[in-house]
Amino acid sequence: MDSVFWYNDPMQRYVRQAAFTHVGEAGQEMLGKSRVAIVGVGALGTVSANCLARAGVGFLRLVDKDCVELVNLHRQILFTEEDAKKGVPKAVAACSFLASANSEIQLESVVAELNADNAEAIFGDVDLVLDAVDNWNTRFLMNRACRKQSKPWIYCAALGSEGMTMNFMPDDQPCLQCVVSQPMITDSQPTCVTMGILNMTTGAIAAIQSAEAVKILLGSPHIRQGLFVADFWHNKFKTVPFGKDKHCSVCSHSPLHS
Repeated sequence: MDSVFWYNDPMQRYVRQAAFTHVGEAGQEMLGKSRVAIVGVGALGTVSANCLARAGVGFLRLVDKDCVELVNLHRQILFTEEDAKKGVPKAVAACSFLASANSEIQLESVVAELNADNAEAIFGDVDLVLDAVDNWNTRFLMNRACRKQSKPWIYCAALGSEGMTMNFMPDDQPCLQCVVSQPMITDSQPTCVTMGILNMTTGAIAAIQSAEAVKILLGSPHIRQGLFVADFWHNKFKTVPFGKDKHCSVCSHSPLHS
């Protein structure tokens, strides 16, 4: 087989995915025109970025202020020992790796921390935002910025053997503040440092987040509602429904409800 066959037919690399009924050639073309921002390029973000890049999402913006360290390599799949030795910024290393896997998509690295000053600009020209961070303050900021811009975003988190993810859509569905009140979050929350983490947990839950991302980008009627929770060690899986808080300080006073 000709080793450069794909240059004559860019869609050839996606032929197995396009053969899936719910994607098809038209859906594959939609993915190619889609734009996604991933905030956090660690254990969750590298898996989601890898899935979406190989799926043919046309533009990925990867946002992270940190550099690669040896301790990351156990679960952050886009980095090498050489990246850790050189202390390469995670967003830069991830884009470099993904470019070698799919040269047909656009990749942009943002070596910065998401904050109130840059959030709207970072999200302004994308269709979807993926949460792959490890702190609640950034998630609440993401929630407010996405609601303000009427953009969907997907929460994702992992700890130990448990992972969870939830889609937040810019309509009458609940936002993050409806589900978890910001004052409920304390500095004593457990972390991967205190409780540990399995790389299988981050890989599995981020893959699930990525599947939801593709469904959202394609306008699928099968987008999950509610919080999906999985314990991969104890084989427990459930979806927890949540209703909208009519007194929510974020979404009940948004332009959608004015």
